[in-house]
Amino acid sequence: MNALNIEKSKGIESKAAKKPKISQNRRKSRELVLKAVYRGMLNTGEMKQIVLDAQEDPEYTKADEAYFKSLLEGVSGKITELDHQISTFLDRKIEELSPVEHAILRISSFELMFDMSIPYRVAINEGVELAKLYGGVDGHKYINGVLDKVAASVRPQEFRK
Repeated sequence: MNALNIEKSKGIESKAAKKPKISQNRRKSRELVLKAVYRGMLNTGEMKQIVLDAQEDPEYTKADEAYFKSLLEGVSGKITELDHQISTFLDRKIEELSPVEHAILRISSFELMFDMSIPYRVAINEGVELAKLYGGVDGHKYINGVLDKVAASVRPQEFRK
């Protein structure tokens, strides 16, 4: 291989390395949505301001902006339906959930209920990963159990496979 080919191959590799994976972009989007939903639960602020604040987060440039907005709007618009579905599978009142775990359950349940392009296992796994990062010590186990039941309820055919 001559020097020119080596340089070209290095250039290609560095471009490929710089391009973030879509799943990583969506994971960052979910993290930002979690922060926004959590903030909305604690401070009933205007959604426009919550979005502006999220855009100032240093991680925002790493996120999939369209997915962030779509997910946040979806969760915000379906809170009653999401909480009704979630509460069916809780061992306590929904008000007794930690706000972080409640927000994670809302986000992942939204993906399970309204975004069939995301496999149910991915939606559950992403919720569990958020719980590991932001939730309580064993919160991810609780999140996994509840989301597993939500998935079985809203996607019975996919869940059985």
